[in-house]
Amino acid sequence: MTRTDRILPGVALMIAFCVLAPLIDAASKLAAQGVPVGVIVFARGLVQAGLMLPVMLVMGFSLKLPREALLLTTLRALMLAISTYCFVAAVRVMPIADALAIAFVEPFIILLIGRFAYGEQVGPRRIAACAVGFLGALLVIQPSFAAFGPVALFPLGTAFAFALYMLVTRHLSRHVHPVAMQFHTAWVAALLCLPVLAFGSAAEIPSITFAMPQGFFLLWCFFVGLASTVSHMAMTYALAFAPSSTLAPLHYLEIVTATLIGYLIFGDFPNGLTWAGIGIIVASGLYVIYRERRMAKAARLAELATVTAAEAAL
Repeated sequence: MTRTDRILPGVALMIAFCVLAPLIDAASKLAAQGVPVGVIVFARGLVQAGLMLPVMLVMGFSLKLPREALLLTTLRALMLAISTYCFVAAVRVMPIADALAIAFVEPFIILLIGRFAYGEQVGPRRIAACAVGFLGALLVIQPSFAAFGPVALFPLGTAFAFALYMLVTRHLSRHVHPVAMQFHTAWVAALLCLPVLAFGSAAEIPSITFAMPQGFFLLWCFFVGLASTVSHMAMTYALAFAPSSTLAPLHYLEIVTATLIGYLIFGDFPNGLTWAGIGIIVASGLYVIYRERRMAKAARLAELATVTAAEAAL
């Protein structure tokens, strides 16, 4: 199979993810009209684990979580639960596209964490692009904050939690297969929700009180887990076919599909200021991807030159 033959399935799967992922948000928004947000987070983990169980068995994976992966899996599940809670709480009242645009500052957060926590080399151009991207997010937040109040800040919580989720995933992938990782993260996330729901019920906190979904709300909760499972499996296998540097720009297609789905189902459409913010975020993100490609290429050329020089000296 040629390099092009491998990349094309990866691109197709990434596009599938960008089409399917906003369906998670739409189902969450529908479910949140009659179900506490905490219950939706719990349902996502429970359904996802249930759907992944037969996949685990067919592929011959052990259902036992490796001891060396326990801590990282728990942290990954916690970050997934927090990011999901923040996003569902936001889209319960906000347009999906607005919340998603704000959450798309997540790549900038990963870049900055890598710079300040891991000492990774991040040049001034990429730092500047991150700053511009955050300014774009402020353009989206400003009208949303005026319309919906502090809930407009919740997608920032999603961005920070998902950035940590991705960093943990980078380390965990050394110990656990992606399919097993998805299964274990799902059931651990559901397990972590139980004490929170118990506390919320005892303290009568509406957003984290346990209430059994009824009727169509039960269907929407199931669909959140189903769409999550299928979309994230698509992304997992996309990365197996094509490098992340090729797929990363396609991720911004999710904003387009989210806008379309939000308009068709809920009649939401971003205003001019929000579109300006979305444009700035996307442009900044694409520039960061471009610079990372350039830096990676320069590093490969430098490594090749070093090897060539060493061979010539022999």
